[in-house]
Amino acid sequence: MNISIQKNSRVLALFAIVCTAIVGIVHETTKNRIAIQKQQHLLNILHSIIAPERLNNNIYQDCLTITNAELGTVTPQKVYLAKYNDKPVAAAITTIAPDGYNGNIELIVALNMNDTISGVRVLEHQETPGLGDNIDERKSPWILSFNDKKIPAEKDSQWHVAKDGGIFDQFTGATITPRAVVKAVKKTARYFKQHKQELFNQKANCRGNS
Repeated sequence: MNISIQKNSRVLALFAIVCTAIVGIVHETTKNRIAIQKQQHLLNILHSIIAPERLNNNIYQDCLTITNAELGTVTPQKVYLAKYNDKPVAAAITTIAPDGYNGNIELIVALNMNDTISGVRVLEHQETPGLGDNIDERKSPWILSFNDKKIPAEKDSQWHVAKDGGIFDQFTGATITPRAVVKAVKKTARYFKQHKQELFNQKANCRGNS
């Protein structure tokens, strides 16, 4: 009986070791693939808000980590610098709208050196399907309304949703979500206007999403 129990225990232990090894191998095999897919996804987003023909640097690698309350959080955010022959062209800044209907809305805002907005995209959100999720370009073209807008002055009354007297549409039954996005983009744009030279004078201190 004891011999049989010991034998079964050894078999189970060996099985556990083999399973663990297989899981480890699969993890290592897929880890790099997942990282490459994430990088490509981010590059696709960056190229959708800063046309790739406008730059000839590796925007994914020319990345800064910054912390500023104007970006809606104390969590470090990232700035991706676009250059052409080492001359500044634009920057894409990750930022947070902390006052979405269902919590944080993660955004990336691209800004040109002439103080206009190149593009905005939503990276992640938990807004209500069919209402607040119209901030997502896959659901609605609303986010494209920021394109080519001038960075606002401190008290620019136009940088609000229509319900608040501004130029940006709100969604039927969902004003909180677009209001939060407009506010976050406005703050990010003002931050860039005040710090753009400083940003481009810094050396890259992060490597994309690593």
